[in-house]
Amino acid sequence: MTETPYAGDFLKDSPRNWGKWGPDDEVGSLNYLTNAEVLRGVAEVRSGEVFTLQVRVGDPAGDPVWPGREGIQRSNVMDEGFFQRGEGVETPGGAHYSDDVATMYLQASTQYDSLGHVWYDGQIWNGYDAATTDGAMQKASVLPIAERGVVGRGVLLDVARHRGKAALDKGETFTHEDLLDVARAQGCTIEKHDVLVVRTGFIGSFYRQSAEEFYDGFLDPGLTYSPELVQWFQDMEIPNLVTDTIANEVTVEPSSGVTLPLHSALMRNLGVAFTEIAWLEDLAAACAADERWTFLYTAAPLKIVSGTGAPVNPVVVR
Repeated sequence: MTETPYAGDFLKDSPRNWGKWGPDDEVGSLNYLTNAEVLRGVAEVRSGEVFTLQVRVGDPAGDPVWPGREGIQRSNVMDEGFFQRGEGVETPGGAHYSDDVATMYLQASTQYDSLGHVWYDGQIWNGYDAATTDGAMQKASVLPIAERGVVGRGVLLDVARHRGKAALDKGETFTHEDLLDVARAQGCTIEKHDVLVVRTGFIGSFYRQSAEEFYDGFLDPGLTYSPELVQWFQDMEIPNLVTDTIANEVTVEPSSGVTLPLHSALMRNLGVAFTEIAWLEDLAAACAADERWTFLYTAAPLKIVSGTGAPVNPVVVR
């Protein structure tokens, strides 16, 4: 049985953007989204249609999350029942109110990873010491991304539709060359600094089956590692990868057995922002209907101090 290589050895020749935007940078490739890039995104708006890309939180059917995490736990702490039982505090004028409290994994919804979320060799994004994650993320947390916001030209690459499927199979892979093929088939181009929005149909499939079926033999479909793919992301200066999968890449790289190597190669080394668990079904249907696959992409995760990630409801305008 072949031994799984260590990430540091596996990625020893992988390119890095550490220091490119200075020694204190915490937003990485989002620096590519300049004012000019925002205007390039705005120029894609034609019909004014608005699409939100967050999955519903607390759906009765359950929430799609990474195995081992749980969906949101929400409960009322004030409602009409409290007042009927005499437990609510009456206010002048007699208005009643409701209130609730929630506990959740910050990455148990559509979310942005912090750039310091995954590491190897004791260093996170930009070379910060991994010890800065102890107790709370002192460097490369999600907060700088949230305070900056993400706005630019987005392009939807509908891999599932291109392959004639409602959803890709568990563990089904594709490469950057496949993304280029999809773009050609759709009649659009991937340009430098585009926000890549990639549909596999995987999250959509969560709501068409039981949770047991979805998690049985769990293996995300998605992009799979190669040095050429990483170099393509570097050459194209991609700021943000958005997918309707839980991890943005196939869970285990099939040829090496390494778990989530693109988290290290793209996020840790290049500073590419990762947005996962996106709802793309409605946007994809609209894009396919009029064959317009580019749009204004906007997003701002919650401003969680020291957060390893944060929920987000991206807004797309076509």
